[in-house]
Amino acid sequence: MVEITVAYYLGIDGGGTKTTCAVGDEHSVLASSTAGPSNITRVGEKRARESIHQAIRSTCEAAKLSPSEIKRVCIGAAGAAREEAATALRKFSEELIHGEIEVVGDMAISMEAAFGAGPGVIVIAGTGSIAYGRNIHGATARAGGWGFAIGDEGSAHWIGRKALSQLLRAVDERAKGSLSQNIAQADFISGSLFRELMLVWKVDSLEELARRANSDSDFSALFPAVLASADSGDDLAREVLEKAATQLLRLAAIVIRRLFPEGDDVTLAMAGGVFRHSKTIRQLFCDQVLAAHPKAILNQEIVEPVHGALKMARKPKG
Repeated sequence: MVEITVAYYLGIDGGGTKTTCAVGDEHSVLASSTAGPSNITRVGEKRARESIHQAIRSTCEAAKLSPSEIKRVCIGAAGAAREEAATALRKFSEELIHGEIEVVGDMAISMEAAFGAGPGVIVIAGTGSIAYGRNIHGATARAGGWGFAIGDEGSAHWIGRKALSQLLRAVDERAKGSLSQNIAQADFISGSLFRELMLVWKVDSLEELARRANSDSDFSALFPAVLASADSGDDLAREVLEKAATQLLRLAAIVIRRLFPEGDDVTLAMAGGVFRHSKTIRQLFCDQVLAAHPKAILNQEIVEPVHGALKMARKPKG
């Protein structure tokens, strides 16, 4: 009797807000799980290591496997183009897994999940943002992805920061009376946005909100508050979401122009929590893309990059 040996593969999508992991055999996904953030630039090596280990252990446990049984791993992460980051992520994984380990950028696993080896443009909007594409000749181009301090337009971080900035500007322009009346004034000006932001950061005045914003805070944590405010009819919050959709369209348009200059048919896909959790941004983005590029083919489903990482893990390197 011939014994059949099953090979197991593991894919990781390491983000600034969460780490998603999936394990499977040659044909199917056996289990998946999520852990904390593993973007080294944002959270540091210690937190990233903890998240990678938790993701691997939880996923293997759910699949009733030992990490030592994994044949090959592919990790996709923002910032993986930096050799230091790629080396660190590889090292963290090697502490649990003895098989082959490949580290690539988040664009690579997203493209694999959306298009395989084919052409297309994907716009990723999560904690950060980037547009990346490939044409039929294999040429590639990117736009954005320069980091939260100078870019990441339309991302969760950008949306949180922009919402707070516009709220404070509106208070400056329209508030009446002394600044001690700021809570009432901010409520009057912004509807629910001020209250929602205060709840997230656990502050109770505009001064505290501004002080917190200027102390290296995580603006992406404000994203759900902006969504909730927009859903409740807050005009400022809605305006920020509209601007985010426009910014993401601009990133897509740059890549389309560079790779498909003759107005050729182009397929677009979306990935990331901003698109997944905001129906408003998703719909506005799709409407604007089709208005600007009538021949575009839009994949309305939100791509799961971890599936691309798992597919890449199944492919031998070289």
